[in-house]
Amino acid sequence: MVVEENFMPKIAYIEKRFIGKSLALINKINSVITDYEAQGYKLTLRQVYYQMVARNIIENNLKSYNNLGNLINDARLMGLIDWNSIEDRTRNLQCNLHFENPQERLDMSARNYMRDHWEGQSNYCEVWVEKDALIGVVGRICQQLDVPYFSCRGYTSQSEMWVASQRLIDRQEYGQYVSIFHLGDHDPSGKDMSRDIVDRLMRFEVSDSFFEFKRLALNYDQVEAYKPPPNPAKMTDTRFENYVAEFGEECWELDALEPKIISNLIANNVLPLRNETVYESVLKKEAHEIKRLQALAQHYGSLDKNWKKVIETIEPKKKKQEKKHGKA
Repeated sequence: MVVEENFMPKIAYIEKRFIGKSLALINKINSVITDYEAQGYKLTLRQVYYQMVARNIIENNLKSYNNLGNLINDARLMGLIDWNSIEDRTRNLQCNLHFENPQERLDMSARNYMRDHWEGQSNYCEVWVEKDALIGVVGRICQQLDVPYFSCRGYTSQSEMWVASQRLIDRQEYGQYVSIFHLGDHDPSGKDMSRDIVDRLMRFEVSDSFFEFKRLALNYDQVEAYKPPPNPAKMTDTRFENYVAEFGEECWELDALEPKIISNLIANNVLPLRNETVYESVLKKEAHEIKRLQALAQHYGSLDKNWKKVIETIEPKKKKQEKKHGKA
């Protein structure tokens, strides 16, 4: 059975009744989901949980988190919550692109064609985020700004850190000033990860004369401003004592911030690095080249009819080049 509400597919697989507080909580969850979808975001389970805590709807503890997860699971199975509205950003199917014909591929190329919007800029920047669960939020704004981004998944592996250092050194040698923007939890390890990134990039000889590192979030002033729900800091963390001495025994997760806050933080720090005159010049080139691709796609039909003649023209030139290259 498929239940549709506001054009949102809700598919029921079991029959069960919710009453009282449970039904009221489901309605509040759907309200948050609708609010996020209006902004163009999907939620993770953890983000739903923090929104419920921030609104003083549920308590902030492991039992509440588990109960909410079970409730959402049952509500989705009953067709009360849209299956597409909550996503797992850490588990995704990967596959190759396939096309029914060359015309379809040409059309996609015209739609997706994009130059490097930072071409010719004196600055280069990347956005690093501590956890995979927030890559969807970070990725959305970074794609709009054409800024590279990736999930560190905690402390960045030595292999990835070395690869990153070589990438940044190449940019510095190209003459660009490098900026790394980092986002992570405000807890003993989350804070230390920022220090670790800088230390290891310096060890791998990224020049500090042409390098800036900035921790965008979560910082203590943001904790005071946005008041995300606190959690107890882990006593088993080796950095616990130093953290408590500075911030006390409470810590806060980046997930608790509204996506628009995270997006604004990134945009407000990236955009000042962009020369708008250079940027507009690149966009003009891009628009011109898109028109050329669109024209090619539109006239593919006539090209397809004469493909044999085209190949007969290309093949002799190709063989001649291969022969010349072979002799060389």
